[in-house]
Amino acid sequence: MEVRLIWADTRILPYGEEKIDTRYGTSPRDFLHYSTEDIRREFLISSMYIPDEVTAFYSHIDRMTVLGCMPVTKRVAIDKSLDTRKSFGCSYFLERREIGVFNIGGEGIITAGDQDYTLGRKDCLYITRGTKHVYFQSIYNENPARFYMVSAPAHTSYETKLITIAQAAKRNVGALESANKRTINQFIHPVVLQTCQLSMGLTELETGSVWNTMPVHTHERRMEIYTYFDILEGGVVFHLMGQGSETRHIVIQNYEAVISPSWSIHSGVGTGSYSFIWAMGGENQEFDDMDTIDTTSLR
Repeated sequence: MEVRLIWADTRILPYGEEKIDTRYGTSPRDFLHYSTEDIRREFLISSMYIPDEVTAFYSHIDRMTVLGCMPVTKRVAIDKSLDTRKSFGCSYFLERREIGVFNIGGEGIITAGDQDYTLGRKDCLYITRGTKHVYFQSIYNENPARFYMVSAPAHTSYETKLITIAQAAKRNVGALESANKRTINQFIHPVVLQTCQLSMGLTELETGSVWNTMPVHTHERRMEIYTYFDILEGGVVFHLMGQGSETRHIVIQNYEAVISPSWSIHSGVGTGSYSFIWAMGGENQEFDDMDTIDTTSLR
């Protein structure tokens, strides 16, 4: 019998079974002993965009799931390649989940239920719990859509809604003098629409700015996931994580994501400007419920 090794952990699955990359939570004490490869294996998410496939990365931290889809020649169902009964204990993916979808590629169409939504670049679609049929397609095969998704468990349903980049609530923060002038676009956010627990937004750094989320903070009741894109060719982002007194870093390339446990800071500096999408899930949606760490006390 053929076998294949799933690199994210030590499981060996029979060939032909679904491939879902499962990540397990770790304590800050154990994290201190991780090597560079250990940190990347547990927290880095890469290779999300395979033509005409759905990729899925399941984190045991708050049961968050990251998905990617780049439809090129086909209309792709969200359940494609996923055994939802085995992996999520339900008959379809959004039976007990909500999801936020950003398009960071060419124009695309998402079908949610019986409604079609056209997403330009940096537009977002929130799809509520209980939506049975979800499909992705690109308008132009030569410039395919690139759908980045984060899903959280949900105990109730709200309204599926398209939010364009123009409709997002905007906060201009930072300064060129501190190399962190940026615009925070709030999409799936209490000031824009109601959700069960998922929050998502997109931050754009101006040319000449490279720092995000500095001063740093943690929030014990919410985990967070960043995905970085629009990184200049040949560039990277050094994403900082760990406790403020024991920081580590992980080097991120274009279209990669990183998982941040609730005890970890989540900040970064790039070799040039870039954009990133943040997603949070956990006990609450109180955005001022955070513990800021003085920059000079970081170690």
